[in-house]
Amino acid sequence: MAQDSGEVVKAQAERPASVLFVCAMNAIRSPMAEYLTRHIFGDQIYVESAGVQAGNRDPFAEAVMAEAGMPFGEHTPSTLDDLADTYFDLIVTLSPEAHHRALEMTRSHAVEVEYWPTFDPSSVAGNREQVMAAYRQLRDTLEKRIRARFAAE
Repeated sequence: MAQDSGEVVKAQAERPASVLFVCAMNAIRSPMAEYLTRHIFGDQIYVESAGVQAGNRDPFAEAVMAEAGMPFGEHTPSTLDDLADTYFDLIVTLSPEAHHRALEMTRSHAVEVEYWPTFDPSSVAGNREQVMAAYRQLRDTLEKRIRARFAAE
């Protein structure tokens, strides 16, 4: 038990003050991660999201986040180039192209970059419920990963 407490304290000590989530188009994975982090941590962590390129709002992503009480509201997909501030303590990349771009972008910056390989649910074919299930699975997977990485209970 003491070991678990020590691990939680260690993880909390390493919790970044600011996080940027990046995926391919800032339409599904990175905004989900942004809104989940914001929902779980409030103002304890400054969080934003961006894409390598701008996509379009995804109605399935919006629906599964709204059903969990985290509607996207006015979220508009944006790119890394659209960011007003590029200083973050941690950049979490959720797709291979996002990871490569983040590494290029941070060559001269002291910032930690983590790659979380994340499934793209937009590639799932099937009826509405099958597609929604894939998006829910992504949402739930991201939530578990965010809670584990940033030590939320």
